[in-house]
Order: sequence, then C-alpha cells, then structure tokens
Amino acid sequence: MVSSVLYSPQGQSPCPPMVFSAPPHGLQCSILTTRPVPLCPPMVSIVLYSPQGQSPSAPPWSPVFYTHHKASPPLPPPRPPVAPAANGLSTISHEYLKGSYALDLQAVKQGASSLPHLNKTLVSSCKRLNGEVDKVLSGLEILSKVFDQQSAFMVSKMIQQSVNQGGDQELENLVTKLAILKDLLSSIEKKALKAVQDLSVSTLSSPPPLTRHSKTIPVQAFEVKLDVYLADLTKIGKSQKHSLSVDVEGGMLVVMKKMKDNQEDWNTFTHHKIRQLIKSQRVQNKLGIVFEKDKEKSQRKDFIFASAKKREAFCQLLQLMKNKHSNQDEPDMISIFIGTWNMGSVPSPKAVGSWLLCRGLGKTLDEMTVTIPHDLYVFGTQENSVCDREWVDSLRTALKEHTELDYKPIAVQTLWNIKIAVLVKPEHENRISHVGVSSVKTGIANTLGNKGAVGVSFMFNGTSFGFVNCHLTSGNEKIGRRNQNYLDILRLLSLGDKQLSSFDISLRFTHLFWLGDLNYRLDMDIQEILNYINRKEFDPLLKVDQLNLEREKNKVFLRFAEEEISYPPTYRYERGSRDTYVWQKQKATGMRTNVPSWCDRILWKSYPETHIVCNSYGCTDDVVTSDHSPVFGTFEVGVTSQFVSKKGLPKSSEQAYIEFENIEAIVKTASRTKFFIEFYSTCLEEFKKSYENDSQSSDNVNFLRVGWSNKQLTTLKPLLSEIEYLQDQHLLLTVKSLDGYESYGECVVALKSMIGSTAQQFHTYLSHRGEETGNIRGSMRVRVPAERMGTRERLYEWISVDKDETGGPKGRSTLPPRSGHDYVKAKQDSAEGDPSTCKNNSYNNPAYYILEGVPNQSAATLSSELLPSPCSPPAGAGSTLNRPPPDFPPPPLPKGALEMADTPFSKPRPLYPDLAEVKIPAANSSPAFVLGEDFRRGGPGGLDDQSCSVLQMAKTLSESEYPPPPRAPSAPPHLRGQGLGDACRTFPPRGGVREGGGGEGGRGEGGRGEGGRERGGEG
Repeated sequence: MVSSVLYSPQGQSPCPPMVFSAPPHGLQCSILTTRPVPLCPPMVSIVLYSPQGQSPSAPPWSPVFYTHHKASPPLPPPRPPVAPAANGLSTISHEYLKGSYALDLQAVKQGASSLPHLNKTLVSSCKRLNGEVDKVLSGLEILSKVFDQQSAFMVSKMIQQSVNQGGDQELENLVTKLAILKDLLSSIEKKALKAVQDLSVSTLSSPPPLTRHSKTIPVQAFEVKLDVYLADLTKIGKSQKHSLSVDVEGGMLVVMKKMKDNQEDWNTFTHHKIRQLIKSQRVQNKLGIVFEKDKEKSQRKDFIFASAKKREAFCQLLQLMKNKHSNQDEPDMISIFIGTWNMGSVPSPKAVGSWLLCRGLGKTLDEMTVTIPHDLYVFGTQENSVCDREWVDSLRTALKEHTELDYKPIAVQTLWNIKIAVLVKPEHENRISHVGVSSVKTGIANTLGNKGAVGVSFMFNGTSFGFVNCHLTSGNEKIGRRNQNYLDILRLLSLGDKQLSSFDISLRFTHLFWLGDLNYRLDMDIQEILNYINRKEFDPLLKVDQLNLEREKNKVFLRFAEEEISYPPTYRYERGSRDTYVWQKQKATGMRTNVPSWCDRILWKSYPETHIVCNSYGCTDDVVTSDHSPVFGTFEVGVTSQFVSKKGLPKSSEQAYIEFENIEAIVKTASRTKFFIEFYSTCLEEFKKSYENDSQSSDNVNFLRVGWSNKQLTTLKPLLSEIEYLQDQHLLLTVKSLDGYESYGECVVALKSMIGSTAQQFHTYLSHRGEETGNIRGSMRVRVPAERMGTRERLYEWISVDKDETGGPKGRSTLPPRSGHDYVKAKQDSAEGDPSTCKNNSYNNPAYYILEGVPNQSAATLSSELLPSPCSPPAGAGSTLNRPPPDFPPPPLPKGALEMADTPFSKPRPLYPDLAEVKIPAANSSPAFVLGEDFRRGGPGGLDDQSCSVLQMAKTLSESEYPPPPRAPSAPPHLRGQGLGDACRTFPPRGGVREGGGGEGGRGEGGRGEGGRERGGEG
C-alpha cells in the first residue's frame, strides 16, 4: 500500500491522510489536481495509466480517486515550501537566457572571443558564494595560526589578494580560492590532530614515549626567475620574478608571480598535479616543472634558482612531499647518512650536530633541508675508545635532539677500536631483515685488530645493503700494504647471502658502501701541499692522491665511485684547532712525517640500472678533539618492496622466461680446460648451471676465448612473472672451470634492459677478488606475458635530466658519479656496419683485459681470431647494445711498452656516460685526461693516444719469465720521444709480487699461496 498526505497551498490544515493501492506492475503514475469535495482545498490525486499508452486491461483502470482511510496513521507535519532566492542563480539565469543571451550570440557572430554578459551573470550569481568563501578563509586563517603557522601566511596572502582583485579577474579569483580552499580543508584536520597530539604529549608529567612524530617541515619559499625563451617574445620585458613555496605537510606547491605595484598572482598545484621535474644538465641552477592542466594536457615552465644547491633543495622537498602523500604502502626511495671519523682515542664532544646535519666544508646540504631526518644513519669510527652501549646511546640522543625521533639501532659491530653502528627510523624497523655482521683483522701478521674492518649487511624490503668501515695500514710509503689490506677485507669479510660465496662482497649487494680511515696519502712535498691548501686549490693535490692513483691502475676499489672532493685534507690537524696541520710526529724510531691527506673517505658500488645519488660529501670544521675531521655523505637510494603478485601464481601460459641465445667470454688464464656458467638471482628458486662451453680458442697463452650456444644454456624461470617485479631484478654470473670448480670471473646483469620480445645484448667486465679478469657479452631476452606487463613510475623516476641539452658548462663534468657496474643501452647506428666508421669499444679493445699492474689503455686492434669483429654483432644480436662503463682513465704507458707496439695506434674509444642520463655522444677525439677533474667522481674522462696491443703486453710479461725471443718492433715514428708521466715507470710492473710472498698463478696476489695454478702461468 502507498500512503500520502494532501496539503492545501495556503498553509491550511492538512487534509486527512489517504491510502493508495499500489498499481499493477508496469503501470505509470501521473498527478492531477481536482476538487472532489467542496469543503476540502485543492487536492493532489494519483492517476494510473498503462505504459506506452496501451488500453488498460480488465478490470478497466480509468482514473481512480482515492479518498482518505480513517485507519491510516498520522504522518509528520509538512515542510513549508522554499521559494527561490531573489538574486539566486535560477532567476538570473532565466533573465540571461531571455535577454542577454541574444546579445552574446550576436557578439560571437561578429567575431568576439568571449561572452561578457554571461561572465557578468556568473559574477552576479556568485556574489554570495564569494562572500561565504572569504568568511571560511578567514576562519581557516585563525586555525592556521593556531595549528599550522607555516601555512598561515599563504592564507593571509589569499585573503589580501581577494580584496585587491576585482572586475574581470573576480570569477577567476573565485575559482582559485575554491581550489585552495579544498586543499586547506583536506589537510587542516590532520595538522590540527598532530598539533593536539604533540600538545597532549608535552603536558604529561612522565617522560615522553620512545616513538614520537618528527617535527613538521616548515613551508619553504624559493626566489626564482622564469626562464623566457626567445620564441616567447610576449613575455620579454615583463617581470619574471617568482616565488615557489613548498608545503610538504599540506602536499602543495604555490607559484607566486610578483608584479608591479606589489601585486601578486599565484597558482596552487597539489602534489598529484606536478607531473615531472626536469633538471638542466647544461645550466646547473635551472629546473623545468611539468604541471598537469587537465587529464590530457600539461604545461612546462622553466625556473632559474639562485644556485645549484637551492635547486637540489627544492627537488628534495618536492620528492619528500610526493613520498609523504603517495598512495604506495612501501617507499621507492630512502635517504642514507654515512659518517666516518677517526676519533683519535679521545671521547667525542657532546656537540656533534654539524656532523649529523652535514654542515661544514665541501658539498653540503642547503639550510632548508639539513634538518630533514634521514631514513638510515651509518656511523663508522676508528680509534674509538668509548664502549659500544655508551657510543650508541650518545648517537641516539644527538639524533633525537635534532630530529625529535628515537632511532632504533639495528646493528653494532666492533673490532678493537674500530666500530660501525647502523640506526634506522622507527617506521622502517620492520622493513629491516637478514642482518649480518662480520670483521677482519689486518694488523701485524693479520692477527692484531688495531687495523682491519667491520661490516654490517641487511635487507631493506627487497634491496640488499652492505656497509664496510675499515682502518688500513698507516704510513706514507706503505701503499702496497694498504692495497693488500683492502683485498684481504674484500675476500674474507663474511657478509650477505651465503649462497653467493663464489662472489666477493662487491657483488653481493645491490648497494655497497665502503668508508673509513683508508690512510692513503699525498705524494708531494709538504710545503707544496700547504701552499695549495692555503690557496684552496685541491685539483693538483688530488692528482697525486695515492688512492686515486691506485684506483686508476685498477689495483683497488674496482668500479667503485666517489663523489668529487671539494674540501681540504681531513688529516693531520693540530688538536683543538682546524687552522694548523701538524705533519711531524715523534716516534720511538725517530721523527715521522705525516703530510696532510684525505685519509677519510666514502666510496660506493651499486648494481647497474639502480638509482643512487650523492647529495653531499664534506667534512666538519668545528669538531676539533681529534687530528682527523669527521667526514659525512648523504645518499638518495632507490629501494624495492617485497613484491606480492596481485594476480596470484601464474599459469604455465603466463610464465615469464629468461632465455639466452649465446654467451661469449674472454678470461685471463693460461688454462685450456672447459668452463661452465652458474646463474644466481633472488628471482630464482635456486642457482642454475649451464653446460660446458662448445667453442674455445686462443692466440695467446694468457687469454682464452670461450663460447656457449643456445643449446648449452639453460632457460631460467623466475619466481614471479610481473614486469614490475622483474625490472628490479639482477642476474649474477660466474664463469667456472670444470676441473677445479674455481671461479675465473664474476659479473652482474640487470634484467630491466633485457625485457622484451626480441633478444637484447648485454656486455660487461669480469672480475675476481677485486681484480679485473676479463670480459663477457651475450644475447638474451626476458619474456613477460602480456597480462603481466602492468607497471608504475617509481618516485626517483619522477626527476629526470634534460637530454636535449647536449652542451655542458666549462670546467668539471656535470655528470653524476658513475655507479660501479653501470653500462649503457644504446641503439646501434647503421654506420656501425661500415668498417670505415667502426669505433673501438671496451670489447674489441684488447687493453681492456688488464694484466696485473699494467695500466688500462686504449689499444690497437686485436686479431679477429681472438676477438670478434667490432663492427659485426654476434648472431642473434638485437637492435640494442648494453655497453660496459668507461674504464678509469689511465696514466701514460711505460716507455718500454711503447717501444714494443707493432701496430698503428687507434683513436681513443668513445666514452659512454652514466646510465640513461644523457644521449650517447658522437665518437670523437677526447681531451687529454686530467685526473683531478673526472676520475675522482668515477665519471668519464679523456684518453690520450698512447696505447699498445695487449698481446704485446702479454708477450712481454711472458718474456720476463722466459728467455726472450727475437727483438721487439719499435714504436711508430710519430710517437717516438713523447714524454711520459711518472705514474707508472717500471715494466714489467712492480705489482707482480706483493708484500707477504706467494702468488696466485702469476696474478701477483701475495699472501694467498695459490701458485702453480694454470690461470696465470708460473705464480
């Protein structure tokens, strides 16, 4: 039954309730007004019709008038009718449609580009709304001053602007205010809740709880100028001054344009409306911002900041804002602080804030970002006499003072006075797993722990991290001992996945950081060093830095990276001051000289195609208790989550596969045994093996070329088949001999570039125990089912480098430091098939295969029997090529090596910049290499034309052990008499037999006692 009440229109008493029977299904209702009873006011009656105007079926449904039923229950009193507002939108809209519409139509026919009468109608209709918005904004201004003082000035600016603007801009101003009002309303409650929580915590008499919210990040404003292109002539001559205000907590960016007469115009963009940041590579303080205008359109604006440091601070704040308001449950990127300090056996002062906040000398953070807490803090100390618990408590107290967070210690490891401590934000504590610690003694006879290393490893969600803090042998002249210390630590430190025992620790982790007092010194007269320091000219000193020179020779830290050093040497200061270096020290054996040096360093090595950026690298200038200054570095690192498939386990038809077409390797060995390859990855259930190689050749006793065809290589099946999972995975390969199952070289390949329907080429170097032992390349593809291809943009991919700008500023390279394993995927030009245009690269350059102690040089073309043609890709090669990173630019070759060269010298091979950051430059003559410019950062540098055949090098080394055969040919006439540097004067190299005796098959790894193996001959 359907009941209804009939009311009189004049507000009289309601008529008695009436009851209606529900009409049959399918009938429609209509309402009629009639007067069935004279005493009752007009009533509303329901008339039922059949649908589509059909004739009603029996019984006939002619209009039926239902009168009231006395048994019906009374209903609530009626609501009075609401009359439309006198100046409401309804009335004004009718007026426009009746009159002004025709005027606008006529104006458009005459070519008008606007509707002035409609605009006037809308402004008139929204007058009341405009006033209401201003009232709400006034209220929000009061709330902002109470709960969120950082945003209060924005609200005040908006209210002031609404008073000043009017006329044609009034409607546009209303729209802007509505958008800002929406953003403020959506965030004020969260900010108020946090403020109340903090207030309630602070009023308690008991100590505050261990876990507290970090203090809010204030709104930061950056003064910038809009970069106007010549094409946009309409803007030239107008004021281009802007202010960019970043509200991290509210998730907004406000772009204010400063106009004449102190007027301002602004636009507010929420975090999801900022599509991309594009850093200019040519202009270091220029940044492009891509804003979303609507779903399908975007707009880019380029801004010039006051300095490059300000630009980096702005980018960090926007990334933090994006991360804070992301819908993702797990982070894509974390920030890591790394500090190293030789404390000089004296307790640290209570005030170490400059160390934690990266204040001091060198590459430091902007003041706007120094107080932002990092996700991980890693402290490595040497000569630290404080007990572990007291040291960790002091670090936690200092961090709490500056960040208002109680960081959780996840690992502490100590070897005598060498310590490493890792602390993590409370919110990340549950993301840490598989924590491991280890230590290695390298003191006298490798039994004393006064020198050595401590290490910590763990997983952060799906990303593996390793941290090594070391204290190596001291003394200006003990370079060989320090090199051996490093190799012993690399071989003996037990960290990471135990299944990766075939790999040294430089390949076991997605990111490995190596810090400490490395004790490498400067090979220069003390007075010259002091003169350069006083003039703040560090490049000449970095050219004679022992660590740089040893890395250049590939003796230590193979393919590690280090940020550019722009601060004075951190050792050896007078205690209590940072103005004086004390270089003489009285010892029992006499006076000892310790020249000022960069002993304290931070280096890192990361898997290819991973994200890592060093944001700061410097030292403090106010911590004076030790003769060393504390060194700091901060890093922005991409991380992966523990991936959970949203589609469940794949069916057989949906399974992803990793397939190899061929693999070719050249290893440095005298052995002629058969080899096989082992494959390791976290995406595999267990490691897999290939069959033995089916091709093998060599034209030289010291090198062997081996190959595997598709039949010898197994197909790998990943645990999960989603592309989002696979593009973060890496494959570790080790080449082993069949006779002794000994590794002859290891490498890592990123799967990200291998995903696709066609085979892609990978190409990288092989290394073993810290030494480069060869080269490997192949053709493979990762096949992903179409239904598993969905992916998303990572937070660190949100910022890119402008690839259209090919130029660069004068002076230092602007490229970021090259990651340890990076190789570049570049499309092959059609010209590569032309022998006349063929260029050398690391694979067809025989000098890529470094002999122990021999500098790594560009070399003459090797015979096609040993190396494949550089212009002809192997069978199955696709249209892309992953090339290895450029080698560290070497010093000039020894004179004897030049005299033995018997082939024309090739041009320098082209250099390939860091992973996907810039386009591959055209191959051309590179400038002469200057060590202080590029090498320290691990970036590309020039090569000179002095090079020789590695076959001649190998032959000469063999001749040093056996009676010499016939005379060696002399150098080409045009290179005779050229001057050579002092970096490498002995040939054969003095590194052939190191301190400690023994040898490893002629590779010169002293102390191993593994001579007699076939790998390198005599040993």
